[in-house]
Amino acid sequence: MQVSIPTIDGALAALYSKQAVPAQTYKGHPIISFPINISGVPAGTHSLAFSFVDHDAIPVGGFTWIHWLAANIPATTTQIPENASQTGAIPMIQGNNSTAGGYVGETDPKVTQHYVGPYPPDKDHRYSFKLFALDTELPLQSGYWLNECHDAITGHVLATAKTQVIGRA
Repeated sequence: MQVSIPTIDGALAALYSKQAVPAQTYKGHPIISFPINISGVPAGTHSLAFSFVDHDAIPVGGFTWIHWLAANIPATTTQIPENASQTGAIPMIQGNNSTAGGYVGETDPKVTQHYVGPYPPDKDHRYSFKLFALDTELPLQSGYWLNECHDAITGHVLATAKTQVIGRA
């Protein structure tokens, strides 16, 4: 299985990150999600799930920053279009990102349960995208947490695919 995210010299386009113009943000957050290309999903896959996280946030905030979680994406999906997080162009259940936790305390689901783009405060960060092909749909509800997803996929992962992109400071 393969996954790819379009980049410019390895970095996400400004539209999807900190450099987005104010009209492309909500409450100061870049919320337009990037497109994702998926291929080679194995036979027997019933759904897809993914995480998009920033491990380079650990020295800054003390933990990995979660930017986007999604599950129960149809197994036949080969492309998730730009802004699918907000438009619902692809059926998916979206989990909480790190703005929903006590550290930020945001409560608006348009921010907390959707894509929130890279906003590295100190330097360019590496962002990890991991896609899971699953033999089932997951018993998750909107606003699930990353640990709940990890628990739910245990024993159901048929294949994984990873990629990494840069978010500019």
